[in-house]
Formats: sequence, structure tokens, C-alpha cells
Amino acid sequence: MNLSEAKDFPVSTASLKEVRVFSRETFEKINLSQDLKDELVLAIAEAAQNIVKHGYKGVENTTDRMEIKISLNDTQLEIGFYDKGKPVVPGNVQHRKLDDIKPGGLGTFFIKQIMDGAVFKKDQEGWVNHLVLTKKI
Repeated sequence: MNLSEAKDFPVSTASLKEVRVFSRETFEKINLSQDLKDELVLAIAEAAQNIVKHGYKGVENTTDRMEIKISLNDTQLEIGFYDKGKPVVPGNVQHRKLDDIKPGGLGTFFIKQIMDGAVFKKDQEGWVNHLVLTKKI
């Protein structure tokens, strides 16, 4: 099966629900288990939240938008995130220690557990950051 859906969202915590709805609606078009759909939506929501929380840290009331593109080519699922926030330094992206019990800080841990790959790509025209999550389904 081949599928390609893309949508852009305002960079704000208020749009994170919209991100989850878009993701869910897209995955309903693919024959996947409900558990896998839920995991994929979680990974997407965590990545989008990281854009809002970290990519735009200290930025108030931005008019910037982030784009999310979900593509499936046969059994390869690819989810692209595009934003114009602060440039990501991939080596600095890490989750907190698991034994440090407190809310937050585990988004990248969940993403790495759910997805097969998470790579920042360079040189996307018009965008500062381009994260690509991949999963064989």
C-alpha cells in the first residue's frame, strides 16, 4: 500500500491535539493493529511537542508553522517533521535517566522505543529542522 498525507500546524501546545487527530485519521487508512496505531500517534505527538517545547523555547506567540508528513511505501512508514525553530544539534538530543522519577523528559525515549529510526536531515529548503522517523510495518 502507498499513502502520503501532509498537514501543517501552528507551533503551539494548543495544536498538539490537532496533530494527534491528523495522525489517527491517517493511520485509520492503513491496516494496522490498534496498539501499533496508538504507539505511532504517541511517537508523533512526542516529536511535535519537542518542536514546540525545545525548538521554540523562549519564543512567544510565533506565527511559524510545523509540517508533518506521513508516508507509507509498501511496508516502510516514514514520518517527516519540518520546522523553523532553533537548529537541532542531534548529539544534544537525549532523554533523561529512567530512574529519575518525574514528569516529562522521556519523549525521545518513547520515540526510540517505538520507531526503527529517528534521523535529522539537513538542507531542506525553507526549513531549519527536518526529523524523519521510520518504521517497518
